[in-house]
Amino acid sequence: MKKPLPDWLDPTPWLPNTGSSDRRAIEAAIRSENPGERELALMLSPAAQDFLEPMAQRAQAITRRHFGRTIKLYTPLYLSNFCNGGCLYCGIAADRKAQRSVLDQKHLRHEMEAIKAMHLEELVLLTGERMPEADLPYLRDCVAIAAEQIHNVNIEVFPMAEDEYRLLADAGCTGVTLYQETYDPVVYEKMHRWGAKRDYFQRLEAPDRALRGGMRSIGIGALLGLADPRFDILCTYRHAKHLLKTYWRAGVSISFPRIQPQLGGFVPDHPVDEKMLAQFIFALRICLPEIPLVLSTREPARVRDGLAGVGISKMSVASKTTVGGYSDDSEESTEQFSISDDRGIPEFCAMLRAKGLEPVFKNWDSTYREPAHYRVAAKNLDDLRKTAKIGDVLSSTGESWKVENSP
Repeated sequence: MKKPLPDWLDPTPWLPNTGSSDRRAIEAAIRSENPGERELALMLSPAAQDFLEPMAQRAQAITRRHFGRTIKLYTPLYLSNFCNGGCLYCGIAADRKAQRSVLDQKHLRHEMEAIKAMHLEELVLLTGERMPEADLPYLRDCVAIAAEQIHNVNIEVFPMAEDEYRLLADAGCTGVTLYQETYDPVVYEKMHRWGAKRDYFQRLEAPDRALRGGMRSIGIGALLGLADPRFDILCTYRHAKHLLKTYWRAGVSISFPRIQPQLGGFVPDHPVDEKMLAQFIFALRICLPEIPLVLSTREPARVRDGLAGVGISKMSVASKTTVGGYSDDSEESTEQFSISDDRGIPEFCAMLRAKGLEPVFKNWDSTYREPAHYRVAAKNLDDLRKTAKIGDVLSSTGESWKVENSP
């Protein structure tokens, strides 16, 4: 790939700090009241694993300050596993011998009834890459059907044009999740053997297009294990900061998916163990105090239990990765990857309450579904005063805070 990374994304200046063994610098980074790329890189270093306890304490204090003792819940719904992509790591890539399926409207309504009975009010609709079986018109109809019963409908699908996102926003979609998979352009090209997904920058720029198209929130992340995870976490941080600065009224969240077993038997070159995963979550929580950090049922129960409320503020529950998995017993061969936490909602919520955490099934209402409109971020406070009330400006910039250890 000839095109260089944009300046707002390139983590090169801070990468040397990810190998630091300077204990004083790492301790200072953890205590910093205004941490940035340098501090994040220090907290990502292998030497920082000796400081996981103070990192966890600060991450928990920050999480409670901004999110209380709550965990927002959502569930995914796979609409289709048809795909023409050549992702080396994916269980539904075009060359995998997966059973292909797509929900029709009747089956989708059955799925929605089953999910509604679970009392969840946030849903993520998923597909493979753009296919005739699951293109924009199909997706728009699915969003509209889901929005009849669920207040907060999001999508995790193929990248689209700005006007296509606007059509989905008009149909009732409120947010988009789109992982870059890896921000390393060399590894990215290797992992995506063919298909539209090989276009690194078309995917990278999709969150901007989604927000300009009227989406209220965007979820990003890297598939941990494909490339150097410290490079990817630094890039994820810089990507989030870019979106927060450019669309300062939008919601931005970060997820931490790790490679899981799937058809094809892909083995990651840069495996991320549970200790590293916790380290990355604590570090990003310290550096990004106000945005939701998400952990899915990819992770085993013991990991999710330990990280709930300690950096993580949002989690999936009762997930099915098969097409039509909620109302029917679908074939396992339709799943994209294997889940690791298969607990039902009562058991999972009991765990949260035992930890002093409250599960939140709904925190947003469909009354506010009107597509969002964003102005380009102003260059300075004087420009902001011309376009917004000063109270809105100050609340959007956030406040400095001091650490308070949890009781």
